[in-house]
Amino acid sequence: MRAQSSATEPSKIAVSDPSGAPGTAEASAPARASVGTLQAALGVTAFSLTFPATAWGLEGFGPWSLVAVRSVLAALIAGGCLLAVGAALPDRRHWAGLAVVAGGVVLGFPLLTTLALQTSTTAHAAVVVGLLPLTTALLSALRMGTRPSRTFWIAALAGAAAVVAFTVQQSGGALTSADAYLFAALLVCAAGYTEGGRLARVMPGWQVIGWALVLCVPLAVPAAAVALAYEPVHLTAHSVTGLLWVAAGSQFLGLVVWYRGMAVIGIPKASQLQLAQPLLTLVWSVLLLGEHLTVAAPLTAAAVLVCIAVTQRARG
Repeated sequence: MRAQSSATEPSKIAVSDPSGAPGTAEASAPARASVGTLQAALGVTAFSLTFPATAWGLEGFGPWSLVAVRSVLAALIAGGCLLAVGAALPDRRHWAGLAVVAGGVVLGFPLLTTLALQTSTTAHAAVVVGLLPLTTALLSALRMGTRPSRTFWIAALAGAAAVVAFTVQQSGGALTSADAYLFAALLVCAAGYTEGGRLARVMPGWQVIGWALVLCVPLAVPAAAVALAYEPVHLTAHSVTGLLWVAAGSQFLGLVVWYRGMAVIGIPKASQLQLAQPLLTLVWSVLLLGEHLTVAAPLTAAAVLVCIAVTQRARG
């Protein structure tokens, strides 16, 4: 999960040929586009595995331990990469925005979805969180002061209505605590993505998440120590694999290839690829976890996909 894209506005990337030879840039443009598409697709695949990997991690770790340890591991990876490239510290004026990214993407979303997955299936969570692109777009409109079209708002409300109807129907007519966690996760993650999209205009996108992870270290390390002391740990192949994936794959490396691909093919095209994420998660929930899908799950995910596609077209 989308993770999930933290950028919300169309971008224009100018690519120059380093050799200076005329015509070379134009000739290699299709190849660059293919590589960029592959990178973005790899990012979406990494995000789609987040919930199944979290479910595996919960087989051996408590929810607080899993979130804290994954943050520490991801921060170590990100910090090493930042040191390796000699990345300069962000300007002081950007640290407040990075704190929002850290609170929403690094801490809030992983913790809330992990708590939800204690009692919710990954398929159910995937459908609800499939609303994230719409939530992000709505918060972005408020944050950036843009005015989406009427078509955009109609599609966004239709997608939200589909998810709420699905949630109520699956929960027997009333929202559960897991649903409350998931809807809260939508809000905090959308806020983090919106702020991350703004920061990605002034620094490389992967450094946005990298510095946000590093910013969480003073909180994540003691939290991991306390959680591991109070929550029992049972190391299994599933739990270790799940932990490593959500730390390295979902929290950092997936975002690296996602941002690199997005820089090449542009945000609108990359966003179209991300439409497949909820459906991919449904597939993984069956293959990796043996979950049995109700008919409503793929139908609702497809309906949300259509609504998101309409909003993308309306905004583009």
